[in-house]
Amino acid sequence: MADTQNLLVELFVEELPPKALRTLGTAFADTLAADLRSQGVADGHSEITPYATPRRLAVHLTHVAAKAGDQAVRTKLMPVKVGLDAAGNPTPPLLKKLRALGQDASVVPHLARALDGKNETLFYEHVAAGQTLQHALQHALAGAIAKLPIPKVMTYQLQHGTAQPGWDSVQFVRPAHGLVALHGAEVVAVTALGLSAGRTTHGHRFEAEHDPIEIPNADAYAETLRRHGAVIASYAERRALIAAQLKAVAARAGVGLAPIQDDALLDEVTALVERPNALLCQFEHKFLGVPQECLILTMKANQKYFPLLDAAGKLTNQFIVVSNVTPADPSAIVSGNERVVRPRLADAQFFYDQDRKQTLASRVPGLAKVVYHNELGTQAERSERVRAIARAIAAHLGDAELAQQSDRAAALAKADLLTGMVGEFPELQGVMGRYYALHDGLPEAVADAIEDHYKPRFSGDTLPRGDVGTVVALADKLETLVGLFGIGALPSGEKDPFALRRHALGVIRMLVEKRLAIALSALLAAAWPADGLIRVVSAAQGERRLDPHTPDLVKTFLYERLSGYLRDNGYSAQEVDAVLALRPERFDHLRAQLDAVRAFVQLPEAPALAAANKRIGNILKKSAAAGAGTAVDAALLREPAEQALHAALQQVVPEANARFDAGDYTASLQTLAALRTPVDAFFDGVMVNAEDPAQRANRLALLETLHRAMNRVADLARLAG
Repeated sequence: MADTQNLLVELFVEELPPKALRTLGTAFADTLAADLRSQGVADGHSEITPYATPRRLAVHLTHVAAKAGDQAVRTKLMPVKVGLDAAGNPTPPLLKKLRALGQDASVVPHLARALDGKNETLFYEHVAAGQTLQHALQHALAGAIAKLPIPKVMTYQLQHGTAQPGWDSVQFVRPAHGLVALHGAEVVAVTALGLSAGRTTHGHRFEAEHDPIEIPNADAYAETLRRHGAVIASYAERRALIAAQLKAVAARAGVGLAPIQDDALLDEVTALVERPNALLCQFEHKFLGVPQECLILTMKANQKYFPLLDAAGKLTNQFIVVSNVTPADPSAIVSGNERVVRPRLADAQFFYDQDRKQTLASRVPGLAKVVYHNELGTQAERSERVRAIARAIAAHLGDAELAQQSDRAAALAKADLLTGMVGEFPELQGVMGRYYALHDGLPEAVADAIEDHYKPRFSGDTLPRGDVGTVVALADKLETLVGLFGIGALPSGEKDPFALRRHALGVIRMLVEKRLAIALSALLAAAWPADGLIRVVSAAQGERRLDPHTPDLVKTFLYERLSGYLRDNGYSAQEVDAVLALRPERFDHLRAQLDAVRAFVQLPEAPALAAANKRIGNILKKSAAAGAGTAVDAALLREPAEQALHAALQQVVPEANARFDAGDYTASLQTLAALRTPVDAFFDGVMVNAEDPAQRANRLALLETLHRAMNRVADLARLAG
């Protein structure tokens, strides 16, 4: 693209929401650049550099032309027989169409003709002048602003100058106060949010050399802000600088110390400062007697501090604050932050001390006053349901001791909801329950289960660490799925207010990754009330009858989530489809089945056997006599090919079944490879739908035997091309 220069656009605004800043900055830059490319003033070689600080969104775009190139345009008008009369003169519809294009009858002799389908059609061909950068940028800027993923729109009043007295209402994420648009060193005369573009912006609130700051040209933007405005405009650069400063301060603080790793916190702090300055602070050792999760949470959530951990991951009494100012003497900032954090930690210590004065067991009756769901009762009622499910699961998986401990953990699992600490920090539910259970002298397995029954809390989270935690976590998630599905509170589209997809994935992960030897139907039977009723003492109706189709709905939901989980773990859609087509009950066998399918498709016999299996399935579906489970009568086998297939089945199927029953699914499928030749010969030399009814039924029985043998590990028909 000839005669190009670089472009800089900046919106200067009031403090943007920090948790959204990174997304806003990227979206603004990408959307504006894409629009300019579509209008031809920028091209695929243009490089995008987004900028985002607490008070600005900006983008630098290379190789932007002052005017897009002219383009040949061919506009379809209408069929010749509609546009021209018998004498070749333009008809009223053609003239109307031309007027809409800014033309008149004088262009009719110059219209092109070409076949369009079966009709000869008129086309208007002309050269359209390219858009100017001013026009293109005005369009792109309006579009980029309109398409920003703003978490919450703010309406504010914009006051005009004396030439236009009055007030206008403007909607944006935050009030905007400045617009910069530079093409090289020239200002592009565009407007947005009631602002006219110029070349001046503002730097750091306190540390800029002067205000306002004039940007000489597009390429000088970032360096001018850095040198004269004390602002690092690049979000990515600030983030990397903060990470480096945290590491350096931690190294100076002590050997083996490191700041807590929290990408979300790092992102948020990056969005809060324009020129970061990491400083080391500390608090009194006495607060370390409080569980470190409480201290870490209050420092991160309330103060945006980075706690320092030792080499063992244990919290120290030191933390790092990232300041937005860089004074010669930072002692006032350090002491101020130490003073601010002290009452927060004292509150945590108070809650911890007060909570331990009462046992978890003594809090359980209070759950009767905590509503879980207005159609599903209180937390006390829910706890009783979870206990019953946990006992049933434990009976399948273990012994009486596992059932007893699971029951105890399930009874206490929600008790910490009534503690002061969890009331102040809901994120600590389960975590505090474990601490309080250990303080009450409960077995470690029970205490761990109280914390772990919420796991996995999010994608990639760890699973419960022990059998008791696994049982209670399964019970808790199944109770949630059955109850909410039972009252029709299903997720739809992107909406999943009760996180049922996450609960389903948690169930799947535990069954698969912990290799739990329990059938899905047994789990759902444990979770389904015997009479289909959930009694709700607190509600006016007194009981709630769940949808009788709930177990089937939950099972289907789990299989849908399972398909995605397996694909995310490296299995192909075809492999997953073949195995899940059988609706397997035991998820602990899935990986072995999938690995067996993967090995099977590498065999030279696989394509032919998969195709034959598909053909057999279609034959059996169409036959009314199929599915009766009739045994093959060897005396009715007349053709050599069917006799050979029957003999092969007699030899191969017992071996394949033995391998299957032993859990060696790969060997089971590979054993079936020996059937390729007799199967091919059967279809080449035998007519299944024989005229003799007895012979036809016998051949169908032979195919049914073959079909069952081939489809124990997976539906091989799903592997056919």
